[in-house]
Amino acid sequence: MQPSRARLFKEYKEVQKEKAADPDIQLVCDESNIFKWNALIKGPSETPYEGGVFQLAFSVPEQYPLQPPQVRFLTKIFHPNVHFKTGEICLDILKNAWSPAWTLQSVCRAIIALMAHPEADSPLNCDSGNLLRSGDIRGYQAMARMYTRLAAMPKKG
Repeated sequence: MQPSRARLFKEYKEVQKEKAADPDIQLVCDESNIFKWNALIKGPSETPYEGGVFQLAFSVPEQYPLQPPQVRFLTKIFHPNVHFKTGEICLDILKNAWSPAWTLQSVCRAIIALMAHPEADSPLNCDSGNLLRSGDIRGYQAMARMYTRLAAMPKKG
């Protein structure tokens, strides 16, 4: 068995054991392909994303864990470090700061932390980044809350 498969099977077992331990993250492996995963993450409290549930898609390379997974938001989100159309995420651990010590679960944790602490200086969403850089925190939060309500909250009735 190739090392990446063995590692992913190990992570799969860990996720099954720890489902209740981390209620903010629900990681699910594609039943037909161990290299494809989805996650549902809860928006962090005291942020415009609170109350939202965001879906992520993971595409894991065969060189994993030596190379990072590709992760993107499937749920629309207004955030400076997430491309609005593609869902691509600008996060150092998914690029040049990757370490094999990271797991898919810890990547989800890092994405939740990024949601709570946006980096306006390296925006993939310039509109969002510009609002933060110009000091319009209220404008940014209003837009982020609106998109969270539209895309990440269950419809009532």
